[in-house]
Amino acid sequence: MTERLSHGAPTWFVRDKQTFVTLWEHGHHGDEFPHLWCAAPPGGQAELVASAPDRFFRPPYVGGRGWVGVRLDGPVDWTEIAELCQDAYRTIAPARLVAQLDAGG
Repeated sequence: MTERLSHGAPTWFVRDKQTFVTLWEHGHHGDEFPHLWCAAPPGGQAELVASAPDRFFRPPYVGGRGWVGVRLDGPVDWTEIAELCQDAYRTIAPARLVAQLDAGG
């Protein structure tokens, strides 16, 4: 996993190539509040948006691929954010890297 700026925002990558989380600290593209865009497993976006539409949304550009937007401008459950980021990594990373993660390596 690596982190670098992409489109001016801190972004995390698998093997320096595939994005799995982007932080929009000052908002982005009409969503003028701090938020994350996270890759989500199949069905995850719809489930999260339906369960808490005040916190989760379908982000532009990547929402069509199932990614989820997470608002950071209210109370934030950092344990939940960590879980969302872990799920995002698992969604994008090759199976071999996920297996290494599961094995504790």
